[in-house]
Amino acid sequence: MHAMTLPWVRRTLVSLIASVGFLGAFALPAAHAADAAKPPSLSLNVGQISDSVAFFPIFVAKKQGYFAKHDLHVGDIPLLGTGAKLAAALQSGSIDVAGGNGTDPLNLYRVNKDTRMIAQLVNTYYVDIITGPSFSGAPETATLADKIKSLKGKKIGITGPGSGTQALVDYLLGLQGMKSSTDVTLVSLGSNMTGALGALKTQRVDALSFPQPVGQQAEATHIGNIYISPTRGDVPEISHMVHGVVFTTQGVIDKKGPQVRAFVLGVADAEHFIHSADPQAVRALFKAYRPTMSDATIDRLLSILRTEIPAQPGISQAEFDAEVQFNLQSGLIKEAPTYATMVPSKWLASVLGGH
Repeated sequence: MHAMTLPWVRRTLVSLIASVGFLGAFALPAAHAADAAKPPSLSLNVGQISDSVAFFPIFVAKKQGYFAKHDLHVGDIPLLGTGAKLAAALQSGSIDVAGGNGTDPLNLYRVNKDTRMIAQLVNTYYVDIITGPSFSGAPETATLADKIKSLKGKKIGITGPGSGTQALVDYLLGLQGMKSSTDVTLVSLGSNMTGALGALKTQRVDALSFPQPVGQQAEATHIGNIYISPTRGDVPEISHMVHGVVFTTQGVIDKKGPQVRAFVLGVADAEHFIHSADPQAVRALFKAYRPTMSDATIDRLLSILRTEIPAQPGISQAEFDAEVQFNLQSGLIKEAPTYATMVPSKWLASVLGGH
């Protein structure tokens, strides 16, 4: 009897252990899944101008779960097309933070002295002058002065009046004593990049002043060529500045401090990822960001991405001052805030400290 019972006991114990192990294998992941599924307790409304290269860090932060990591939910982000519309949305309270270029918060400062820059997305002037099939002038190998002179009398597409795209045209023309109001014809095309390339291809405009990746797309599809590029070093004075930027108001920071803090930390995580992750992982994310973009265009962009997206979103005084001087010289702003006024550097340092 004892000899017969022992194998049965053993079989029963083995069965029980196996059952417990089997259930445990499912119970633990279920608990973790419940934690992962717990929605963030904070939320923030975000808007940006377009889906240009400048806002890739925001996409990465959302896609990789970096906002959620800091207990923040960021919903669908509207593309508002121009800096004026972006500023209006921030002023009305329909968005809490805005992704734009450096010109946008400086323009808003004229009517709202509480405007604050809180995170850097791109630290170079990422707008290019792109020439199309109807353009005639000095060759791409010519001096900057000769290329600027070749813009005289041309139709140049921009996103809109008072934008960073107009600012580049005004700045360049000013270097040769010209003005956009008298020496060229500016054509407002909005921020739709496909439409801008169409205008170049059909010769509605002779050239574009547009942010990346329009120039890379133009070259990859043989529609046009990058003629003048600050990022490439063609205009050394504006090759390093805070140009892709997140901005908000002091009122929002005061009212929604934890949310804004979480947003900045999410961007910081994203920028760290862009600089430290395997290039193929970054490439896959950029393809998800711009799914219709050709592989050739993405390859052109990725070769320069880490040189223009900062490793962390802090804003230095030198980068801020370069942006301000550019906008003053281009004539888009008449007055400028100081670094201490526009950048809450102590608050930003406390957010990023030890990150």
